[in-house]
Amino acid sequence: MSDLHASGTGPHHPTTSLTTSLTASLGAPPRRPLVIAHRGSSAAFAENTRAAFLHALAEGADGVEVDVHLSRDRQVVCLHDGTLERTSNGSGAVADHTLAQLRRLDFHSWKGARIPGHYGSASAQLLTLPELVELLAAAGRPVKLALELKHPSPFGHELEERTLSWLFGAGWDPETSRLGAVEISFMSFYAGSLQYLAPTVDAEHLCQLLTVVPAQPVPSRFALGPLSRAAVRATLRQAVADAERLIWEGRAGIAGPGVDYVRQNLADVKAWLASGRTLRVWTADRDEDVDLLLRAGVQQITTNLPARVLERVRRRERVLVAAGS
Repeated sequence: MSDLHASGTGPHHPTTSLTTSLTASLGAPPRRPLVIAHRGSSAAFAENTRAAFLHALAEGADGVEVDVHLSRDRQVVCLHDGTLERTSNGSGAVADHTLAQLRRLDFHSWKGARIPGHYGSASAQLLTLPELVELLAAAGRPVKLALELKHPSPFGHELEERTLSWLFGAGWDPETSRLGAVEISFMSFYAGSLQYLAPTVDAEHLCQLLTVVPAQPVPSRFALGPLSRAAVRATLRQAVADAERLIWEGRAGIAGPGVDYVRQNLADVKAWLASGRTLRVWTADRDEDVDLLLRAGVQQITTNLPARVLERVRRRERVLVAAGS
């Protein structure tokens, strides 16, 4: 049974447990890591669009990652940036536009990829969270949805409230975090978002994202002095420390570091794995990064290239099976 099928809620079967223990003791190869498509298959199609998510499913991704914001009329929309300039022909803040206004924008042409007809029309590429879940449910197989709540949000924790409100209304089960065949985890770089969700969402479905604090985190155009830059770095370091604390204390059952963070903090990563945390690492597109994560034993790999990474993961799985036979 794959990780996507296991609910963890069924009755205990001594025979099954004994078989599992014997298999583990005989050195059976570990279950392969799951491959999560970062903003969909975003190397092929514009990120967070209908085409990107449908292509990720067609390529066999075990799940998809999506970023969400609230529109002015408080609809949960699938967009990474808080502003529109980079990924559309619009301008200004997402929060200043209604869903109807966002629908009129072009969110795909900047990528330069032709959209096949079965991936929807150009005007249908922007998705709301309900539309994405419906799309994933139609895959006819279990799918993981890694849902990143983008902060700072001008609406504060209304982002979490609106997301949970829709999920409950749609029949989401908070105990298993499943809505039909779609299993949802909640992610954020902002530890306060996960702390806000904690009374409702079990820690095993909360993913604390982590990144490396850059040496120069403030762009030079802001022309801040050395003291101001030092204050920004200190604030960022404190945010990372708060995030790490949630993982160490088990209040976030999924650690979500970037590849660079893993390279610089491999001892911590191994300690989290040893303590039972799930590692979901982003964004691994290069072979050397994927190989690093496979050697480290992470359970989930987030990538813009799901088909390529899946093939590399499965190739390693075949090697391990052959070595153990």
